[in-house]
Order: sequence, then structure tokens, then C-alpha cells
Amino acid sequence: MFLLKLFLIFAKISNKYHIIIMKKIILISLIAFIAMSCKQKTIKVQYPETRTVEHVDVYFDTEVADPYRWLEDDLSDETAEWVKAQNEVTYNYLSQIPFRDDIREALTKMWNYPKQGAPFKVGNYYFMYKNDGLQNQSVLYIMDELEGEQRVFLDPNTMSDKGTVALSGISISNDHKYMAYSVSAAGSDWREIRVREIATGNDLPDVLNWVKFSGMAWYQDGFFYSRYDAPEGSALSAKNTFAKVYYHKLGTAQKDDKLIFEDTKNAMRYYYTRTTDDERYLFLTTSAGTSGNALAVRELNKPNSNFRTLVAAMDKQYNVIETLGDEILVLTNDGAPRYKLIKCNPTAKNISWETVIPESSEDVLVSASVVGEKIVVRYLHNAYSKLCIFDLNGNLEHNIELPEIGTVGGISGKKGENELFYTFTSFTTVSDIYRLDVSNPTPELYKSIQLNAEISKYKTEQIFFESKDGTKVPMFLVYKEGLKKDGKNPTLLYGYGGFNATYTPSFSVSNLLFLENGGIYVLANIRGGGEFGEQWHKAGTKMQKQNVFDDFIAAAEYLIKDKYTSPEKLAIRGGSNGGLLVGACMIQRPDLFKVALPAVGVMDMLRFHKFTVGWGWVGDYGSSEDSEEMFKYLLGYSPLHTLKEGVCYPATLVTTGDHDDRVVPAHSFKFSATLQQAQACDNPVLIRIETQAGHGAGKPTAKVIDEATDMWAFTFYNLGMKYKK
Repeated sequence: MFLLKLFLIFAKISNKYHIIIMKKIILISLIAFIAMSCKQKTIKVQYPETRTVEHVDVYFDTEVADPYRWLEDDLSDETAEWVKAQNEVTYNYLSQIPFRDDIREALTKMWNYPKQGAPFKVGNYYFMYKNDGLQNQSVLYIMDELEGEQRVFLDPNTMSDKGTVALSGISISNDHKYMAYSVSAAGSDWREIRVREIATGNDLPDVLNWVKFSGMAWYQDGFFYSRYDAPEGSALSAKNTFAKVYYHKLGTAQKDDKLIFEDTKNAMRYYYTRTTDDERYLFLTTSAGTSGNALAVRELNKPNSNFRTLVAAMDKQYNVIETLGDEILVLTNDGAPRYKLIKCNPTAKNISWETVIPESSEDVLVSASVVGEKIVVRYLHNAYSKLCIFDLNGNLEHNIELPEIGTVGGISGKKGENELFYTFTSFTTVSDIYRLDVSNPTPELYKSIQLNAEISKYKTEQIFFESKDGTKVPMFLVYKEGLKKDGKNPTLLYGYGGFNATYTPSFSVSNLLFLENGGIYVLANIRGGGEFGEQWHKAGTKMQKQNVFDDFIAAAEYLIKDKYTSPEKLAIRGGSNGGLLVGACMIQRPDLFKVALPAVGVMDMLRFHKFTVGWGWVGDYGSSEDSEEMFKYLLGYSPLHTLKEGVCYPATLVTTGDHDDRVVPAHSFKFSATLQQAQACDNPVLIRIETQAGHGAGKPTAKVIDEATDMWAFTFYNLGMKYKK
């Protein structure tokens, strides 16, 4: 209609000069009309009213208000109503994005491809995990021989109607007769342990509850494990204290389990047990957080023997790898920030550690395992994998050639047998499974997982940028060949930066959707992680935590300065500790980002240690109760406490799960309520609260696709992207 009116006006004009003017007017108007047609409409949001309370905490004479404290009560009807109201607003907004259903359809189609893990041998059997494409949980299969018939051994999809029960761990008895396995429901960290007979596939009547962060260490006709007493109050938010180690004998009730170890003086400890294949030793590792552990050993072949302390302090890592005769191989960072492999005789009168594989001057020794008569070692070099084979004396024999910059995982093999399997993935390789003989290590491609998409048209680039203090930090960029650096490319920057965790190149079918639509995916290997060893980790902890945020902000500034993207086209994403990262950075530099996607984030840095196992993070974060200096430092970056009214923050989609008992959803609840109150522009602030879901592990495929759909729909829409079918 607009153009028709202009044409009628133009037709009535006969003056040649006027015709020229009108042609220009029509051209300008046409351009404006097209621009208006292409512009995304603004979806208006009316946030639910969130009640405030007059609650004030006092830290070292400093008063800190907590007006949404009531949202910490996950058992209250009022909290449930708030969750319902927020989800209604969020899903109403998402439903108005015109291409949301198209994204769901595309993701569902892309996700529907066969997936498989590396085989692993157990006695005379082989096992492997498979998923036919859209199964909510992967299925564990058993085979009598490697290329033999694949039979379903354990299918968690049969344990719940909507696939919300996940298989979270397995342990095989040393005589290969039984498999202890743990399952979790609705994403919770609580585990239930059951036992299945391998020959028949039948479950024994044994059921163990209130297990969390525990192994299953077999000995004779039972196994050692650790658990908590049944929690008082909410099982999803109550503080977990005083774990104990028990021995469970098959065929008996849990109440009859024998108490093996407890510490009645130190409430906040993790305990993990491991036995050797010959059942000679029981190892007990004790930790107060996520890095560093004490190590003790007990000789099981000596009746009534006690634990002997091998390492008393909990400030360094000591991970038992394998036994070699009377000696044990241990991976440690004690005196070796990039880790080394050492050994000792744990029964000797005087413990003496001997270095087997020394610390590398450049690479981080990530893992080691004994296969055949060799030590298979995985290194990290500039945040991507190297695979090497040493003899038992620590002499390097082979560097295994890898296809490209990527990540080795799924290493499986047994002492005394030469067969080794491992997986390889990258940003552009879905998953390849390799098999080799460690005595003659030439990799053989056993299985290549393929996707019906042209992945080869995407390029991976690694660059090093300079952070605020001059530190060189790497990041990976993935994008379509022929990219134009014009500052107009939609970009998603992902980071974590904590707890010594390493983030390396891996394939994501979800990210592929973004790449297909002209996006750039960026993974920043910022400080706080373990990509360059313990020094890199420590440089992002406690009073150095700001380094993590500075690194991430510097990554964004580099991408903008080098014209990969611009602030209007840049989204940031991270989960858990990465959710804290996104929350802190969007507040410190709201001008840099258009979209923020904090998932299951730690947002209240003053109270995180008061819920479930949050006390285990004090080693990385410090605590508001440590000292006045530490309190003020935490207060200075805590996302919940640094939001300011009158600031235009990025379009924000907070995501969490109602069964998250790792980072309780109250973090996200209080942060979202505060941000909705503070927001000073039309950028939406939404929270998506998934039901029957936790911190992320074990989430069924259907829920993963739903969440990815909404995350990308929100991101595309607010970055001004048009979804291309």
C-alpha cells in the first residue's frame, strides 16, 4: 500500500525535474521500507512481580541486603508459584519468535544420527555405549567378541517414562561376575546403586541410597563406597556433611553395611575408594574441595589392618593409576605444576617416591594408564591433545599421530593385554574410534561416526590474545570458509575458567546450527582452568578470580577489534562456574555484549557454601567467612550483588533446573529477580527453569534439544539473525 501511494503521486507529476526528485524519494523510501521489513519486532515483556523482604546479613560490620532470600526455600508453595509465573513469561516470549519451531525441527533432524563410545573389555566380554540417535539415554551393550552380536545389557530408557533416569557410573567386580551401577533421577547428584549379574543380565536385590560423589571399589563378594546420612529438610538444597565409607556385602540390606571410615571432626570432606585388581590394597583419597587430596592405603590381605597415610596434606593431587608388582603408579602435581608420574612401594617402612615420567616443560600430563606392558599418556599441548606411549621405566617410545587439532578421550585397555581403544573428536570431527596394539602402535580406524552435514566447509583457527595484565591467552574460533572480517558476524563466545577444568576442541551438533547460519563459535581457554597446569588454575582462584573475567573480556575486545564481530552481534555463554563468568562479565562490561546466556550459574558469592556441597568450592573461590578482605573481594564481583539499577544490560536468558543440587537454582532465581528489577532498557531478562532436570549430567536428549532450541531462538532473535532453512 505504501509503494502504491507513492506510485500514484509519481504518475500525476509531469515535470521532468520533479520526476527526477520523485525517483530519488521512491528509492530512499524503498530502502527504508525494506529495512523496516527486515528489522525484528520487539516482543514486549511484562515481568511477574517478585516480593521483597527486609532481610539483611552482616559480614564484618558490613550490612548486605538479601531482599529475595525467600526464593532459597525450594519446598515453599510461593517459590513454586514464582517458578510457574516466570516460566509462563519466558515461554510466551519464546513462542513469539517466528523461527523457533523451525530451529527445533532442524536440531531434531541433526541430532538423529547413531552415536557410539569406544569398546572396553571385561574378562571375556566387550562392552560399549550406543545411542540410535534420539534415545534419551545411551544404552550399554555387551558382546562375546569384538565383532560379535551386540546385546542390550543395561538400558536406562526403560527406567523412566521420559528418560529422566540416567546411568551415572559402573564398576566391574574383579572376577568379572558382577557390575555395580549407579543411576540418578531428574539430574540430581544423588545416586542409587544397584548390582547386575553379567552372565544373566539379572539384577540382584541390592539397592543402596543417599550416595553422592562415590566410587564402587570391589573386594571379595561386595564393594566399598561412600555415602551421607539421609538429609534433614530438602534433599536438593540441604548442606551435605560427614560422608562415611562403608563396605556392602552382596545380598545384604544397606542398614547392615559395615562402617569402614569416618571423620567425626571434619564435616566437609569427600571420600573416594579404590581397590587393586588383585584386591591387595584399598586406597582412600580424602579431599576438601575439587583439587588436592590426601592419600591413604590399607592392606586388605592383613586382617584388621589400619589405613596408612601416604600423603597427609590436601593441597596437591595424588591420583593412583595402577599397581606394578609391589609398587603403585601415581599422577601428581606436587612439585610439578604440569604433572608428573611417580611410583613407590606403599608398604615399605620408609616411603620413597621415584619419578617415572618427569614433568614436561611445555605440555600438561592429563592422564596415564597401563595397557599391556606400556604406559599410555595423554598430554595437553596449547589446549589440545597429544597421545604418547612410554615403557614401564618412563622412556618415550611413540608419539601417536592424530588427525588434526582435537581431543583424545575414551581410552580403554587392560594391564597385560596389548589392545587399546580411544576416541578422537574436534570441532569438525564428530567422533572417530581407533584401535591399536601398544606393542606395535599403528592406529587403525575402528569406527567413524558420521553426520549428514558438510562439516568440512568449516575452519578451526587458534589465536593467542593479550589479557589486561599482558598474559597471552588462547582461544579457538570455528567458522565457515570464506568468512569476511567486517564486524557483522554473529558470534558466540564460550568460557569456563575454574576448578582446574580443561575445555578442548570437541564436536557439538547444537553449535553446528549456529555455524550453518553464518555464526562464529569461540572457545576461550581462560585462566582458572587446567589447560596449562596448576599455575594457570591458581591464577584464576580466590583473590585472582578477576583474572578470569579480564581474560574473557579481553577475548571479546579482540574479536571486536579484529572485526570478527561487534558488540551488537556478540553473545556470551557459560555454565556453572561459567554461569558465574557470564554473570560477572555482563555486569562489568554490559557495553560489550548483546546477549548473555548464564546457565546453572553460581551467582551469590556470599552464600554458595551454605548449600549441598558448595563448601567444596571454597578452595577456588574463598569464602565470605574467611576474612574481611576475602568477603570484600567476593562482594566486589558477585553477580547478585553488583547489579545496578539504571543500566542497560544485555538480553539475558538464564537457565537452570529444579533438581539442580550442585548449584542450587536459588542462585539463578535471585539473580533473575534482581536483574529484572535493575534492567533499564528493552533488552529482555528471562529465566527458563527446566523441570525434572539438574545441573546438566544425564539430561535426556529430548530436554537437551528443547533447551538448545530455546537458547538458539533467543540468541538468533536478539542478535538480529534470520534463521535459514
